[in-house]
Amino acid sequence: MLYLAYQAQADLMQPIRLMAQSMVATLGPGLLAASPGGATRRLAAACELIARAGLSHHRPSFGLDSVVVDGREMPVREEAIYSTPFGTLLRFAKDIDVVQPRVLLVAPLSGHFATLLRGTVQTLLPENDVYITDWHNARDIGLWHGRFGFDEYVDHLIRFLEVMGPGAHVIAVCQPCVQALVAASVMAEAGNPAQPRSMTLMAGPIDCRVNPTTVNQLATSRPIEWFEQNLIAAVPMVFPGALRRVYPGFLQLLAFMSMNLDRHLQAHVDLYDHLARGCHTKAAATKAFYDEYFAVLDMTAEFYLETVRYIFQEYRLPLGTLTWRGNPVTPRAIRRTTLLTVEGERDDICAVGQTLAAHDLCTGLRPYRKRHHLQAGVGHYGVFSGRKWSNQIYPVVRNVILASD
Repeated sequence: MLYLAYQAQADLMQPIRLMAQSMVATLGPGLLAASPGGATRRLAAACELIARAGLSHHRPSFGLDSVVVDGREMPVREEAIYSTPFGTLLRFAKDIDVVQPRVLLVAPLSGHFATLLRGTVQTLLPENDVYITDWHNARDIGLWHGRFGFDEYVDHLIRFLEVMGPGAHVIAVCQPCVQALVAASVMAEAGNPAQPRSMTLMAGPIDCRVNPTTVNQLATSRPIEWFEQNLIAAVPMVFPGALRRVYPGFLQLLAFMSMNLDRHLQAHVDLYDHLARGCHTKAAATKAFYDEYFAVLDMTAEFYLETVRYIFQEYRLPLGTLTWRGNPVTPRAIRRTTLLTVEGERDDICAVGQTLAAHDLCTGLRPYRKRHHLQAGVGHYGVFSGRKWSNQIYPVVRNVILASD
């Protein structure tokens, strides 16, 4: 009923949003002559906010058409290297003669599309051959394709690295740090030649017992049965994934927004003001952020519930009780993969110390293969996006990659 109620509301709002879009288009020619802050601009601004008052369930474009390499602008094209019903190994290909380090960027599967890491990719592209895990929206995946849970996520990472071939590097952002560490452990224990040369874990919940945040406390405040009964819904019949049980992306978005509701409300008040005053540059930046933020992705119920249970409630990885395909996961088996962990000083989602805990688990690594970076003055998103990511964190990541390549 939850998903049906959301969809009914979205369908009801669609004609109103279309009417608002039409009003903006109609008022458009007159905006050039209208005075800033005048009635016409205020009406157009209000209509645009109404037109934008909805969510998208389709992946936005990465929009990375070119990159400057060694002073030359080079075209970039997206290549689907390997695909399953649940995800695509996407490469940002460049026609250059120089061999660059191959990097697998592991995107979170937590309610948004991989395009949330657009800025991360943009920083990596000039000096690396970048691949990304482009996860698909569960509401578009038919039931006949089977389940996709914690084990299947790890399966995909292992397979993606095998397709990329030996010598690749892994950068995992946020939630999939656990799965990346598990994949590296499994591959190391099996002697898989495609095990990564380096693994960078950025702001990920390796051990949520360390400095618990509000997110961690919410996850442990109720039994897993409560999450299943109250947050899991069946996909409506109108979508390809009809009847698949999912954790809807709109619920995850609401959870994220509730953590900083005042800031999001103020951002839209400011957006209205920018539009009414004709401050197009400021308005464009806000619109670009929320175009991405309001593009939501549904997760399969089994992946969401297993993630909450294994990582946030039972702490299976740090306690040594986590299994993959029924076999114990042993991070101490990792001996050849250089480990870098990165944390943000002001991270209120994944606290300082939670990612660093990976070093205590990887006891098979010699000290020279371990490195940690704590970035001052950044929150969760600042670890992988923005100026401090590009200017201060990425140089550390680059050095680890080059030293391991």
